[in-house]
Amino acid sequence: MSRRSWVRAARASLIGVSAVLIAQAAAPPTDLAVQSVSSYQKQQALMFDDFNGPAWTPPNPQWWSYDTGGGGWGNGESQTYTSATSNVRLDGAGHLVIEARNDGGEYTSARVTTQGRTSLLYGRAEARAKLPRGAGMHPAFWLLGTDLGVVGWPDSGEIDVVETISGAGQLYSSVIGPRTTGGDWQAGPTTDVANTFVDDFHTYWVEKAPGRVTFGVDGQITGAVTAAGLPPDERWVFDKPFFLLLNVAVGGEWPGPPDSSTPFPAAMVVDWVRVTGD
Repeated sequence: MSRRSWVRAARASLIGVSAVLIAQAAAPPTDLAVQSVSSYQKQQALMFDDFNGPAWTPPNPQWWSYDTGGGGWGNGESQTYTSATSNVRLDGAGHLVIEARNDGGEYTSARVTTQGRTSLLYGRAEARAKLPRGAGMHPAFWLLGTDLGVVGWPDSGEIDVVETISGAGQLYSSVIGPRTTGGDWQAGPTTDVANTFVDDFHTYWVEKAPGRVTFGVDGQITGAVTAAGLPPDERWVFDKPFFLLLNVAVGGEWPGPPDSSTPFPAAMVVDWVRVTGD
């Protein structure tokens, strides 16, 4: 994930909060509701994980592997990702726990991915989750193009279904793609919420269709980005398979560092993940 530079363009009242649609590519929510529901009902399950299993065991390797290591992850982040059950595990009550820890100033966390296991071309990816908040916290549910290892980022494309930082007063969703002149472009909705919104389970989802990426929370659409709305120098790279990622980052250029008020351990708790498609 790269550092975000959010440009606010327009506001619309959605899910009892205000959603900010970014850039020229944002499409009107009222236009999307019927299309989204209609296409979703025709899709079939490609993946469903409800994280049932004994406490302190890893998630199902049929679906999940791990990105591990430190080095800042391109954003100046402070954590080292591990596959240890202290950082990623089932809780025995039907949840996946991704836990960021502070062990004497050494931060560890986890990042799980479906890379090489399952992917989404067209359809919907969704996760029902609680998200951690506090200074320096940066949880995310997102997708990357399966050709990442061949073309690199941002040519792979990135779809951020939901990200929050620090106090979690906003839900960030976006697509990120390459420019023909080099570098990257970003567009998508930002949704203002009460800080306590993320303390409860909510379903965060993205739906991919040819030339369109639509974002939503629970039963409401928060915005969309379309290929038709892009300027000539912004390439559309989203009509291909993408794999899923879940992680909790600590610190970095965007949220800033944790401080003495940051609650550790801090956990993303995921009830289920589902991928449906044609």
